[in-house]
Amino acid sequence: MPQGGGTALGVLLGLGGVGYAGYHSMVTIQPGHSAIVYNRIGGLDEKTFLTEGLNFVIPWFQRAIVYDLRTRPQPIDTQSGSKDLQMVQISLRVLFRPDSHNLPFVYRRLGTDYDARVLPSIVNEVTKAVIAQYNASELLTKRNIVSAQISNMLQRRAREFGIILEDVGITHLQFSKEYTAAVEAKQVAQQEAERAKYIVDRAIQEKKSIIIRAQGEAQAASLIGNAINKNPAFLQLRRIEASREIAQTLVQSNNKVYLDADTLLINNLGEGVNSSNNKK
Repeated sequence: MPQGGGTALGVLLGLGGVGYAGYHSMVTIQPGHSAIVYNRIGGLDEKTFLTEGLNFVIPWFQRAIVYDLRTRPQPIDTQSGSKDLQMVQISLRVLFRPDSHNLPFVYRRLGTDYDARVLPSIVNEVTKAVIAQYNASELLTKRNIVSAQISNMLQRRAREFGIILEDVGITHLQFSKEYTAAVEAKQVAQQEAERAKYIVDRAIQEKKSIIIRAQGEAQAASLIGNAINKNPAFLQLRRIEASREIAQTLVQSNNKVYLDADTLLINNLGEGVNSSNNKK
């Protein structure tokens, strides 16, 4: 080996070790993330959290465990029985994130895949307990109440595992084919009943209108008879009105029609009056 070769090799090895140590000592935490520190002697450090930006750890001796603190959605499907023993297929959308103050607890008990370990089990547990309290029809009419109850119970259960649920909502409810067919048949029967009721009401109203019209016509005939008996000129007035209507209709028509006084009822004017005067 040439003179000074060992020294140069040592320098290169030292520089390589320093570079390796420097590279692995730097940890960059992305926005919306946080990290806890694990060391080979003391285990998890309960008080040290690595925040956003550039952080330093001791290579080989310390290791950063990064958690995503952003709220993420997770759809979960489950099946449960209602109070009236109807099977219901439920789809939930859960918005969750880890509790940033309990990351050591979450890692020690659940690891980094805490959502896959906890959420499906507690969602099934809570959903089955809530759905069993309602009938199938109530799940539709009281959907907001059911969703709020499931959300409150899930939030309490998730806190036990260091998980925060921002929101829980029911996205889909599906019943068995037999129950769906029964509901449709019931709706059809109700619609037919409403239609029959409407037909009966319409017949009653038509009957009333016919009776009222007949009563009005009878009363009008009685009044006209009394008017003619008291004043014969009333009949002549009606004849004049009829003649005027006939004349107006002919004027508006495009055809030319010639009518004599007999057709227009004009020659009859004065008959009732003259006869009445002669009797007097």
